[in-house]
Amino acid sequence: MKKTILPAIYLTLFMTVFTGLLYPVVMTGIAQVVFPKQANGSLIEIGGKVVGSKLIGQDFTSDKYFWPRPSAIGYDPLPSGGSNCGPTSDTLEKLVEMRKTDFIRLNNLPPSTQVPSDMLYASGSGLDPDISPESAELQIDRVARARGFDSVQTQDLRKLVQDHIEGRELGLFGERRVNVLMLNIALDSLK
Repeated sequence: MKKTILPAIYLTLFMTVFTGLLYPVVMTGIAQVVFPKQANGSLIEIGGKVVGSKLIGQDFTSDKYFWPRPSAIGYDPLPSGGSNCGPTSDTLEKLVEMRKTDFIRLNNLPPSTQVPSDMLYASGSGLDPDISPESAELQIDRVARARGFDSVQTQDLRKLVQDHIEGRELGLFGERRVNVLMLNIALDSLK
């Protein structure tokens, strides 16, 4: 029995120390050296104050800012997750119709506007920081009106949106997107 139990105890202790302590410390050290900004959450600072992370969506509700995609968890990163409503859910159908109606009304768009799906459905994590370029473009006139922009400033705003469109990862993966936090930070610096 000692031949079986002692090796099992030693192996358990070794694996606990290796996988629970040694491996995480080594990987954290490598990440801090090779990718320090990403390893620390891709935090964005303005004037020495952290205003958010490039990787986590935030709620912008003012008409003066571009709005992110909806969140089923209120943009709280601790309980990260979706709504758990399936495609046949009546609750989801009503929620999507309400979001569509609100988006069209609040952006003063024609009733026949095709609202991009990222403005209707929350992401699986509820924290997606990006919206589609089409979603950003549909919000330009609302943001310009709220900020009192003239036609020249509105064109500058259109260019700002175009400048913030990120391509697919490695040219293959994902979709083109606009990071809402980075766009809104640049918007605040627009003269």
